[in-house]
Amino acid sequence: MNQSVIKALKLLNYFTVETPELTLKEIANKADIPKPTAYRLLSALESSDFLYKTKENEHDGRYRLGLKLLELGQIVSDQLEIRTIALPYMEELAQEINEVIHLVISSQDEATYIEKVDSARALRLYTRIGKSSPLYVGSGPKMLLANMPREQQEKILSDSELYRLGDHTPIDKQQLMQQLETIYQDGYAYSIGEQDADTTGISYPIYDSRNQVIAALAVSGLSSHFQGDNLKLLKNKTKQSAQTISRQLGYRGPDL
Repeated sequence: MNQSVIKALKLLNYFTVETPELTLKEIANKADIPKPTAYRLLSALESSDFLYKTKENEHDGRYRLGLKLLELGQIVSDQLEIRTIALPYMEELAQEINEVIHLVISSQDEATYIEKVDSARALRLYTRIGKSSPLYVGSGPKMLLANMPREQQEKILSDSELYRLGDHTPIDKQQLMQQLETIYQDGYAYSIGEQDADTTGISYPIYDSRNQVIAALAVSGLSSHFQGDNLKLLKNKTKQSAQTISRQLGYRGPDL
């Protein structure tokens, strides 16, 4: 990591509950760096909304932590909350349908798997908690991407070429955008062999108290299990679990 970035971020550690506001001179002294260097680092943090300046005079400036940190802290809090709330329902769902259950969120324009419950079957999927993947591969990631604004979708898909995992064949962006629209309209995502060969995934959205999609509840297993009446069962059970988790998170909209 760039050393200037590291030095700038370390300055944030000097703000505490007891000292929520610090002057340029105080920060320079604590960091044992010249005031011009401290000012340069603080200015970078201020321009990114990590800090804001409360006062400035010809001799010194005073700084407080910025709203960007509150925003980031809320994201972390939401992730911790959703994992805690969702896990018991994921475990219950896994016992009912005996398939692998994932909880997926979007982070830095990627899909991140933040929770997983394995099935009792011999099948083991190549997913782990903390794994990241493109938002255009798999039912869970696609569910998240489908519920983003069109401008954000286009930004994420702006790479010159998109490739499928495994065989590395190109993905048609126009067809992908049409698929995302279908997912959004239908309220669920369905994928076959996109992350693991011979497997199928089904995902439903999880909403928060602001009625925004913040995660996807994904069920994955051998494609042979996702057929006929069993497919209907898997879809119904997954949808019900996603609804229950959403309600526990404060969602008060119509049934999903």
